[in-house]
Amino acid sequence: MSPGDGQSRAADARKGCDVAMTDPTFEPRIVAFLCNWCTYTGADLAGTSRLQYPPNVRIIRMMCSGAVDPVYVIKALTDGADGVLIGGCHPGDCHYQDGNYKARRRTAVLKEVLAGAGFDSDRVWLRWISASEGKLFANTIGEMTDAMRAKGPTPMRQEWSV
Repeated sequence: MSPGDGQSRAADARKGCDVAMTDPTFEPRIVAFLCNWCTYTGADLAGTSRLQYPPNVRIIRMMCSGAVDPVYVIKALTDGADGVLIGGCHPGDCHYQDGNYKARRRTAVLKEVLAGAGFDSDRVWLRWISASEGKLFANTIGEMTDAMRAKGPTPMRQEWSV
């Protein structure tokens, strides 16, 4: 079994879960690519409404969820992000006609590629959150933080740390 194969990554992922259970200080790092018109505005509404959600997320505003290239997601994961959230407009409500459908297709293919390469594809989430759903945004970040905390640190964090 070579260091770069899927079985080794799976073993590292299981080891990461053990770390999460034994390390009470572990806090997941989440990168969120958010649509400017809906999910980013929903995040803004959550903030202006003073809704509480974990500070574990780093937001990157995109003009459309369809503009999120899978390379961006892979780069975030290989740089040590424990989870990636892609947020967009509800299907049929995209300001760019069909960008959210493109995001849905790309995310489905990306998850298959990640699983085939031995990565945990459940570390990538795609959610539809409109501008008026600040509470849903706050709840989603809370749920994702809890889920990533339960999974433990990404194996890439150990592999790339120098």
